[in-house]
Amino acid sequence: MNRANGIEYEERGTGDVPVVCIHGIGGNTHSFARQLEGLSDHLRIVAINLPGYGRSDTMADPTFPKLAAELTAFLDALDVEKAHLCGQSIGGMVALETACLHPNRVASLALIGTTSAFGGRDDSFKDTFVAARLKPLDEGMSLPELAEQFVPEITGPDATPQVLKEATASMAAVPQQTYRAIIACLVTFDRRDDVAGIEIPACLISGSHDTNAPAKTMARMAEKMPRAEYHEIEGAGHLINLEASSKTNRILRTFYGRQ
Repeated sequence: MNRANGIEYEERGTGDVPVVCIHGIGGNTHSFARQLEGLSDHLRIVAINLPGYGRSDTMADPTFPKLAAELTAFLDALDVEKAHLCGQSIGGMVALETACLHPNRVASLALIGTTSAFGGRDDSFKDTFVAARLKPLDEGMSLPELAEQFVPEITGPDATPQVLKEATASMAAVPQQTYRAIIACLVTFDRRDDVAGIEIPACLISGSHDTNAPAKTMARMAEKMPRAEYHEIEGAGHLINLEASSKTNRILRTFYGRQ
């Protein structure tokens, strides 16, 4: 593992324009282990740990603009002018935010199990979501215990025991302070009115059993984006690139081959 500008990352392969992979709330660099392994023969793949994850520096009160700025500073530290951003769940939201605020730094977007905004526009829904998501921790449950309960709920019927084991281990490793802060950040995301103006190539990948970023929601988002392609993977839940890594890699390899 390496570090640049306070961000821990793992890198494989070579290429002028790297693919920077950004994990979800319960993830880390290992969430993209199968992309690091399966795509690095022809691409430079960089998987990062978001602030507060792994050995990355923590960020006080994270916001999407701050996370986008941190990502571009990371690219500066790697001497990378432009990158393909590949994000899963909240990682896709960070990628979208970066494309909106720093479009000259983004060569393409791959959005996996993500949406253009969190929930509806009703603040009471957001407050209810945060309270419900944090309630087990408030009542004394540990992150490892929460991971054991939560991961099977967000994965699809085709997820193998190995996938469940890996995803649970990744979520269990998230510091509770980081988890609480990123949940609070999640509910602030809203780029629904901006996706139609994103003119870079985009690849949207959904899972047929994903209830966090439903396939129909992602399909509608793809329709609004001028240069987007859309793929739905049958049998996958929310952790699509981990649950259905071979299918995800085939889609991404073809997409990046056209860029």
